[in-house]
Amino acid sequence: MARIPRVPGSGTHRAGQAAFGNMVRGGHMFAPNRTSRRWHRKVPTNMRRYAVVSALAASAVSSVVESRGHVIADVQEIPLVLGNFLESVKTTKEAKAILATVGAQADVERVIASKAMRAGAGKMRNRRFRQRLGPMVVYNEDNGVVKAFRNIPGVQLFQVDRLNLLNLAPGGHLGRFIIWSQAAFEKLEAIYGTREEAAQFKTGYKLPAAMVATPSLTRLINSDELQSVLRGAHPAKEYFHIKRNPLVNKHAAKKLQMAVRAL
Repeated sequence: MARIPRVPGSGTHRAGQAAFGNMVRGGHMFAPNRTSRRWHRKVPTNMRRYAVVSALAASAVSSVVESRGHVIADVQEIPLVLGNFLESVKTTKEAKAILATVGAQADVERVIASKAMRAGAGKMRNRRFRQRLGPMVVYNEDNGVVKAFRNIPGVQLFQVDRLNLLNLAPGGHLGRFIIWSQAAFEKLEAIYGTREEAAQFKTGYKLPAAMVATPSLTRLINSDELQSVLRGAHPAKEYFHIKRNPLVNKHAAKKLQMAVRAL
């Protein structure tokens, strides 16, 4: 009889059945997860700010935005900054017209076409469908913009003071397509500062400065400043082979034998 914990008691078919183990039906798992796990990780404030400003910088590079999957072929410029009228849009009809005018409608259509049934048991846990993320609208003051854009598939809205790395780089991929209002875009400098001036809303914080102004190693090496102080190319060295005595060196004798056979 298998040595496995069994249901106690008698008088029912359940009594005596194997149970409780990790190899039987209805049993518990081996080494179950505990609620006392370390769920959260503390990240230094400066590192979190560095990540946010890096994500913002990546959103201003069209090639990075396209590589993330956004359709921005009809968008005139990246980053896309609209006037403050964007914050006063009241209806979804007006919001759709704005997206079509600036060339962002194609990205919304990509989101709509991507909607599909979720694989696995998640479809039974209130997350039945999954779809891509579209444009991200950043505003300074909500004068109706949230209600106007919130029902468009894939469009997310955020106040400029509450930008989140999880939304600036979903899935850890940089290059989110962002539509800015003018007031929100101008407020970035006060929030994160510059390389010379500290931020107004973050005590003593400045933007991280790069170690080198030109990260391209090829451009650095070929620059006139470096080439003027570098030494010229060395002439090619002449290599002389050591002459081996075939009478005492078997490898040299073998080469001679091969040469004789070729004759």
